Amino acid sequence: MGLIGENGAGKSTTIKLILDMLHKDSGTIEILGRDNQDNLQLIKEDIGVVLDEVGIPECLTAKQVGKVMKYTFRNWNSEKYAELLKMKLGFAVALSHESKLLLLDEATSGLDPVIRDEIVEMLYDFTREENHSILISSHIVSDLEKLCDYVAFLHKGKLILCEEKDRLLDEYGIIHCTAEQLKDYDSSAIKYKKETPYGIEAIVLRDAVPKNTYVSPISIEELFVITVKETK
Repeated sequence: MGLIGENGAGKSTTIKLILDMLHKDSGTIEILGRDNQDNLQLIKEDIGVVLDEVGIPECLTAKQVGKVMKYTFRNWNSEKYAELLKMKLGFAVALSHESKLLLLDEATSGLDPVIRDEIVEMLYDFTREENHSILISSHIVSDLEKLCDYVAFLHKGKLILCEEKDRLLDEYGIIHCTAEQLKDYDSSAIKYKKETPYGIEAIVLRDAVPKNTYVSPISIEELFVITVKETK
């Protein structure tokens, strides 16, 4: 599941609430079927966490961090930790104690494109295990598009859309036409339109336009932008 939203939309707040790092005003939160107030330390054995700020004391070397974590997690794997260190310290910790759920907040930011792509591939492999899941937020929407089965759009602290990624991409598309040609389409098919120097670019419902219409693919980022604009 990918969390997508502008700065201040509530992505980091959501993840910190799940981890009980912030006090919630109301409601309940369950992690892997258990209330997050019920022995959170035991629940954390099954969670790998990578936040934008890793939260590991800078005075410790990577080797020292490994020694600390060996006595923190019951299923700590020192060999796997050493192998993953070339990626990023936070990921090495999160993936070295048999986690079932990864909570990742802007975890791929600041990495060079090659390492970032390797991590996305590694996370994809992680989710192929039936009992593994990931909740990830990122400004790099292309990473989420590669990795995620579901996406959730947050805007000003509210969930404005939550859907299977492939269903969204199958449902919407982009057409390019003139303003005159646009009049031939049913208005209910047009979800968003803008004028460009080359004519009209419109986001449409694929099933609501004539079958002979050429509809270009749309990205999750483009869909998010128009969804927020419609909300406003």
